Amino acid sequence: MQARTMPFEGAQFPVICAPLVARTKAALVEETRIVAAKKPGLLEWRVDFFDDIANTAAVVDTLAAIREACGGIPVLFTRRSSNEGGEPIAIDEPRVLVMYRAVCESKLAALVDYEMSNAAADVSQVRDMSAMHGVKLVLSFHDFMKTPGAPFIASRFALAQQLGADVAKVAVMPRNMGDVLVLLGATLQANESLPIPVVSMAMGGFGALTRVCGWTFGSAMTFAVGQSSSAPGQMPIEEIEAGVAMLRRALGR
Repeated sequence: MQARTMPFEGAQFPVICAPLVARTKAALVEETRIVAAKKPGLLEWRVDFFDDIANTAAVVDTLAAIREACGGIPVLFTRRSSNEGGEPIAIDEPRVLVMYRAVCESKLAALVDYEMSNAAADVSQVRDMSAMHGVKLVLSFHDFMKTPGAPFIASRFALAQQLGADVAKVAVMPRNMGDVLVLLGATLQANESLPIPVVSMAMGGFGALTRVCGWTFGSAMTFAVGQSSSAPGQMPIEEIEAGVAMLRRALGR
């Protein structure tokens, strides 16, 4: 199996990504310092938690403060839609696109995440604006209710690549360990068939396994808690690091 690393300088396989979910600039700077000290490979700013999300200038200014506090760790900028498990926000999609354009123009984020379930024209806009400014694009799909069948998961990975993603991401909610196997099998297939990195995780208690071993099936990134969780089933950075290291030794990687 060929390991495809995340598309930013110095990326390891798998990248451990820690979310930032504080609601104010001051709290985000403090959270960034605490989480960055644990040395994850990537920080994800979940801007849908940010109280001042309606102020694009404040978003960019806060992103600059995060970059200053993060010790050189790359940042993934994400507005998670409430339709896919994110926080409700006070702005509509046209204003979200204005925000994404400003973030891309600032070049403060190494990557941006956008759900491929959004309108095709909006996805295309984000693809164009990110490419123009050298920011990598994660196109994502989340199902917080269930785990779709393997053909559907495969179709989401493939669609992300067709839409021009630099990274394809799928997150699902398993109801049993069979669902976990479905996700891992689809991840393995996508990693072997697509030319871009794939990222997957099953959420919740059943899915915790995927956060430790998903990389052995080709997932280029896993999410771990630095200070606060952004999704059910996330585990502390230290536990993920220990689990990955244990598997590396056992697999001779």
